Amino acid sequence: QVQLVESGGGLVQAGGSLRLSCAASGRTFSSYAMGWFRQAPGKEREFVAVISGSGYTTYYSDSVKGRFTISRDKSKNTLYLQMNSLKPEDTAVYYCAGRTGIGAATSMSEYNYWGQGTQVTVSS
Repeated sequence: QVQLVESGGGLVQAGGSLRLSCAASGRTFSSYAMGWFRQAPGKEREFVAVISGSGYTTYYSDSVKGRFTISRDKSKNTLYLQMNSLKPEDTAVYYCAGRTGIGAATSMSEYNYWGQGTQVTVSS
């Protein structure tokens, strides 16, 4: 059974940093693309960042570009999201997602596996 478990969320002041982790079990995602999405209260889930199966390609939403960095440790089957210069509008539940494809997809429909999410709250 595939499981994606996020951790690292919490409450932080604006301008602060957090590092999210997503530990995968049940299958290896070392060759497949993985991504982060988020859902703010009353809004639809949206794309945040993705890393390709090779790890050489990354994409970010315009709202986080330059502040967030996605990375992965294939030996640990773990995905990360380093979030710097956090803003109140970054407040959301952040979800890790994995797909059985190598391309860096940005659409939720391309992902087969999802974590339960971790809450990030940024106070002003």
